[in-house]
Amino acid sequence: MKFSEMPYERPDWEAFKAKQAEFTARLKAAESYGEARAVFLEKENTDKHTETMSTLASIRNSIDTRDKFYDSEMDFWNAALPEWEECEQAWNIAMLESPFRKEFEAEYGGLMFLNTEIALKAFSPEIVPQCQKENSLTQEYQKLIASAKVPFEGKTYTLAQMGPFQNDSDDARRLAAWKAVGTWYKEHQADLDRIYDELIHLRDEMGRKLGYEGYTTLGYYRMKRNCYGKEDVEQFRAAVRKYLVPLAERIFREQARRIGVEYPLSYADNALKFRSGNPKPQGTADEIIAQGKKFYNELSPETSEFFQTMLDNELLDVLATEGKAGGGYCTSIPDYKVPFIFANFNGTQGDVEVVTHEAGHAFACWMNRDRVPASYIWPGMEACEVHSMSMEFMAWPWAEGFFGPDTKKFLYSHLAGALTFIPYGTLVDHFQHEVYANPDMTPAQRHAVWKELQHQYMPWVRLDGDIPFFADGEAWQRQSHIYEAPFYYIDYCLAQTVALEFWALLQKDKKAAWEKYMAYTRQGGSCTFTDLLKNAGLDTPFDEKCLREVCETAGQWLDGFDLTGIA
Repeated sequence: MKFSEMPYERPDWEAFKAKQAEFTARLKAAESYGEARAVFLEKENTDKHTETMSTLASIRNSIDTRDKFYDSEMDFWNAALPEWEECEQAWNIAMLESPFRKEFEAEYGGLMFLNTEIALKAFSPEIVPQCQKENSLTQEYQKLIASAKVPFEGKTYTLAQMGPFQNDSDDARRLAAWKAVGTWYKEHQADLDRIYDELIHLRDEMGRKLGYEGYTTLGYYRMKRNCYGKEDVEQFRAAVRKYLVPLAERIFREQARRIGVEYPLSYADNALKFRSGNPKPQGTADEIIAQGKKFYNELSPETSEFFQTMLDNELLDVLATEGKAGGGYCTSIPDYKVPFIFANFNGTQGDVEVVTHEAGHAFACWMNRDRVPASYIWPGMEACEVHSMSMEFMAWPWAEGFFGPDTKKFLYSHLAGALTFIPYGTLVDHFQHEVYANPDMTPAQRHAVWKELQHQYMPWVRLDGDIPFFADGEAWQRQSHIYEAPFYYIDYCLAQTVALEFWALLQKDKKAAWEKYMAYTRQGGSCTFTDLLKNAGLDTPFDEKCLREVCETAGQWLDGFDLTGIA
């Protein structure tokens, strides 16, 4: 079914909650595994339909945040979802205590019970009001960002539409664009500070109500971390500082030399990878999608069928339009067993990466669309990002169709960007750990912490410059994950490390790389992150050796890549 034809109806919430209570009672009363299994499967179908309604409302709201109907529906869901979580807690307890647990594990595996135990640690009915307030605050942040109208060169633009100007090869124009964007953020900083301050204290309160030291432990449980903890992440961050920061410094020193500017770079100069301009996709948005279709058609029979389904059913909304929420994402619509891709094309390299990155998520969802329980369709967040970031590298043999004469620029900047992103993403994670460990910091103190950590992780970026907001150590406020999904961002870094493993294998044996990718992807969410890697014959990023070898291989490739004739 086409996305525009998918009907939406707000559920009768009291009836839904009563049905959830009935499921729990029937599970407790089951006298055989057959009875318990029947209730389990019936609840699966009911939950998938309700999730479909929630997802349709969310997608349509993000496509146009000005739509009053779906804005109102999101108010409903923001209040309803924590109540659903409360219903789910009663069900989870009944599942864990079921006398048929061994039979469930024999048929569906033990991970669903491990994840259930974590879910119970992440929620209690007493934090429902805080969860509802949290949803409202994150929606306020989203609407604020989506409402941005940045005056520039006599016109007004959204933040996404400013992207091409911020990457312009003309130094004066690029700097002016960064100043214009920074000025908008600066003008709205009081609201940005207030929203985040409220979120920090709200989440800290939630953690303490559940008996934790604050939010950090709760945050890890909410992220469903089931095979690693805070100490593992700290070890990874140390390896990033040891191996990746020095490599990234080499990359940015070379960039400064190439574009003829001083090192360290300003934010505006950091954005320009080549003096002749950053790589740009050739053609219109439709032509980029068409090249994406060619890529997926030729990559494998599975990817061909998948992408054609996306096109036939209007499951990509990618143009940057007024009122549209910022960023990009992939989600799934359970009733129809299809993924959906949301993005903001703006004429930059990122447009192609949407077709590969977000579609990497979507392909993994598509491959596992029939899994039971439905929670096994998606693995943990860090494991999901492996699908997407690795798919970006799988597209390299088709790069010329996307970038034409800018292909060599793209290949170099894509690998360099993957490497240099990890220190930034690790900085985001480290910053959040500091903030939640010290919830009573003032907004000014939080900005100071970001500045201090940025010097450790990103010494190539010059602060105290003339670009408002960015040069003042406040750039973290444009990173939506910090507001909306605490501790999520390190998942990108872990996944990028694994994706670089795939990149290294692609340089040696494309067929073997694809086979490992499929071996990884076909598992869906049936295993923990570390087991998914082990089963596919991949190294874990928590092993220092993994990052060291990735940096050595990638550094040699970049040093030897021929950029002759490219300024």
